[in-house]
Order: sequence, then C-alpha cells, then structure tokens
Amino acid sequence: MADSQAIKAPSAVQERQKRADMRRNLFYIALIAIGLVAPFVAYPVFLMKILCFALFACAFNLLLGYAGLLSFGHAAFLATGGYVTGYLLASYPGLTPELGIIGGTLLATVLGGLFGVLAIRRQGIYFAMVTLALAQLVYFMFVQAPFTGGEDGLHGVPRGELFGFISLRSNLAMYYFVFAVFLFGFALIQRTVHSPFGQVLKAIRENEPRAISLGYNVDAYKLLAFVLSAALAGLAGSTKTVVFQLASLTDAHWHMSGEVILMTLLGGVGTLLGPLMGAGIVVSLQHVLAQSPLGNWVNVILGIIFVVCVLSFRSGIVGELTKMYRKNFK
Repeated sequence: MADSQAIKAPSAVQERQKRADMRRNLFYIALIAIGLVAPFVAYPVFLMKILCFALFACAFNLLLGYAGLLSFGHAAFLATGGYVTGYLLASYPGLTPELGIIGGTLLATVLGGLFGVLAIRRQGIYFAMVTLALAQLVYFMFVQAPFTGGEDGLHGVPRGELFGFISLRSNLAMYYFVFAVFLFGFALIQRTVHSPFGQVLKAIRENEPRAISLGYNVDAYKLLAFVLSAALAGLAGSTKTVVFQLASLTDAHWHMSGEVILMTLLGGVGTLLGPLMGAGIVVSLQHVLAQSPLGNWVNVILGIIFVVCVLSFRSGIVGELTKMYRKNFK
C-alpha cells in the first residue's frame, strides 16, 4: 500500500505540473495573439516604444531579478546599441537594418563584458556605484564624440529594407519586426531562466556563500548574466533607434537607468511578465501626462507611484497577482 501511494504521489505532482505548463502556454499564445492584432487597435509607434522599453526592462530584470545584481548603469548599453546602429545605418546606406541592429548589439555586448569584468567582483551598493560611474563615462563620451551629434543627437537614421526587400517605412511592417525582436529576446530570457544556468543564478541570488561552497564559479556565472543582460539591452536600444530614426543622449542619461529600475519594480522583479507590464504602465503614463496640464510633473508623479508601489506591494503588480492566484486557485 505504501509503495502504491509513493508511486501515485509523483504522478500527481507531474500531472499538476503539466496542467500548469499548459495554462502558461495558453496564456503566452493569448498574449501573442493580442500582440498581432494590437496595431489595428492602437497607434503602432506607441506600441513599438512599449515593446522596446519592455525588452530593456526584461534584460535588466534578468540581472536584478534572477542574479540579484542591481545596476545603476544599464542605460549605457541601451545608448551604445542605439548610437552604433544609428551611425552604421546613416553612414552606410546599403546596410540593411538587421545588420545595423546586430552591429549595435555586438558593441553593447562587448561593453557589457568590459563593465562586468570591472564591476562583478563588487557586491551590493559598491557594484551599483561602479556601474553608475562607468555609465557616466559612456555618457560623457557620447556628448563629446563627433559621430553622435552631441546634445542634438543622431538624426535621420533610415529604416531601410529588412533583408534587402521588406520595406520598414510602413509603421505596420516596422511594428511586426519589433514584435518579432521582442519575442526573440523574451524567449531567450525565458529559456535562460528555466535552464540549469538560470537555476544557478537563483541559487547565487538567494545564498551566494552556499553556491560557492557547492563548487560553482560564482563570478563567471554573474559575468555571463551581466553580458547577456547588456546584449539584450543593446538589442532594445538598436531596435528603438530604427523605430524612431534617431539616437539621443536621453538614452544614455542616468535617468534612463532609474526608469528601467522603476519599470521592473513596478511590474514585479523576478517575474517574466512584470517588466513588460511595468514598461507598459510607465510609457503610457508618460504619454498621457505629457499631453495634460501636468506635463511638467511627470517625474514627480512617477516618483510618487514608485514610493506607493514599494510601500504597498513589494512584489510588484505581477508578483502580487501571482501570489493571489496561488493562494486562491492552488
């Protein structure tokens, strides 16, 4: 009798896991379907802005939510991807947009490796301050560099033709390209989080000394997570430059690093969908408030929302919803 119960128990657990996986897959399919029809309901350029910042927030969340590393300098990777892509596409008219985006992403990845080597051996606030200092160096480099346009930014970046024959001048075509890029980045993050590598990152986040005692090269894992996060942030910046046909110092400013932290914490740090929701809320609020009499108070209002979020629901919107779901339906 005991043996039969022991056999049934794992099968029941596996059955529950199968049902949970099926529900999650159906939910993702529904979100993809919504994304496919969204440009026929809302303005495509606005949606593309949300997707670019959502990918940026997801990249940051991979570092903070799963590796436990708080970076105050992630704007450097967003701007590097954007500026490099803008320069390549503006200087070489025959270059297709996907090659320009790959070039910007690669440079952001290299920069992430340099940042990681210098910062990864520090922890806590020291790690955050090192990344902030390095990001400010990158910011001032973009201010002085001749190819960036300085404070005026880099304008007139052509969208070009994807693979040489799909014109991206149409907002609808551009939207589906951006949507595909976001899905690629999100799928990569989802696969990373649920891989053995992702499980080690969670172990490092929860108890780094124990991970070291188990024989893991903690610095190597954190460095790889940092580089991957930087690469995806660069991909977001590169795509954003193609969408808006410009790259500006706004993307390199430390305010942008603060905004991505707000997006991640508001949506739910350590959750896959939290950064997407946080980015959608922040970008939507900025858009609505900028067109209202409260346009000059956008940062103040976002700051108040951030404080309320931290005090009221520390797990973020998606985190709190997940807790409610598990409490009431499991």
